[in-house]
Amino acid sequence: MTGDNGTVTADNGTAAGGGPAPIRLGTRASRLAVAQSQDVADRLAKAAGRPVELVTVTSEGDTNRASLASLGGTGVFASALREALVAGEVDVLVHSLKDLPTAPYPGLTISAVPKRADARDVLVARNAATIETLPEGAKVGTGSPRRVAQLRAARPDLEVVDIRGNIDTRLGRVDDDLDAVVLAAAGLTRIDRLDVATELLDLGSWPSAPGQGALAIETRADESDRNLLAALKKIEHAATRLTVTAEREVLAKLEAGCSAPIGATAIVDAELLLVSATVYRPDGSEHRTASHAAVLDGSAQDRLTEALELGGRVAAELLENGAAELADIASTSK
Repeated sequence: MTGDNGTVTADNGTAAGGGPAPIRLGTRASRLAVAQSQDVADRLAKAAGRPVELVTVTSEGDTNRASLASLGGTGVFASALREALVAGEVDVLVHSLKDLPTAPYPGLTISAVPKRADARDVLVARNAATIETLPEGAKVGTGSPRRVAQLRAARPDLEVVDIRGNIDTRLGRVDDDLDAVVLAAAGLTRIDRLDVATELLDLGSWPSAPGQGALAIETRADESDRNLLAALKKIEHAATRLTVTAEREVLAKLEAGCSAPIGATAIVDAELLLVSATVYRPDGSEHRTASHAAVLDGSAQDRLTEALELGGRVAAELLENGAAELADIASTSK
């Protein structure tokens, strides 16, 4: 492997001169992206016994203020990062898994999924309000079609405002022109701002995006750096891999994209994997829910296969119950 400075490295992660070559970790430049990437970098450096440097990459989603739906969904954040990885400009990427399209990307693979953070959504509102106690006609900001549908289902009287921007920008609008915003608990936690949440929304009644709270560490499929690959295995979390695999398979089988109005929750309880998903009509007036469970046994690969099959069964039941017509999900770009 050859670094940006032309230093040739061996496949055990050492430079030709004998010193450890730094692992180049690609990340978006936002505060949240850097915070979660730095956490992975610290863990990766410890596991690999070599330095990890962050390389920031700017995506269209970072510079274009249009709605995510018009840009093709949250997958726009991953494209530039993946191009940098394919080009050899970085060695690994850190993605928010909920933003990663389900379709495989040629030449790349998800080599590690660390332990998941809190998967719930939160409300951040003026006067410590909850969704139930928000004043009639309150303005609530979100850029997620799923959250729009959930808000309208819970409170048809609310005025839901489409918003973009980083966490600080969104929080600032609560003090400006909005009464509340809905955000991910994991994101607030990673920048030490969970204290601003006025309500934590229960996954049972308010399922979040498939993969929310989890990170994906992506590498080239033909990566030969044995030291890097061994380090990634050390930070893999098996239970998280199973749950996000099942949730994302629901999306894949529904032929839905990251921005579709779909919530999914999977948990591992002892040796049981439980998967539930809900598809919403965009205006929140209707929804369909399906849930299935399976006993986990056999090898790690057997368990992943079971997770895929379970996600597929949930999706199949949703389709049988009219979910595609409800949300027009088949036409939503992956």
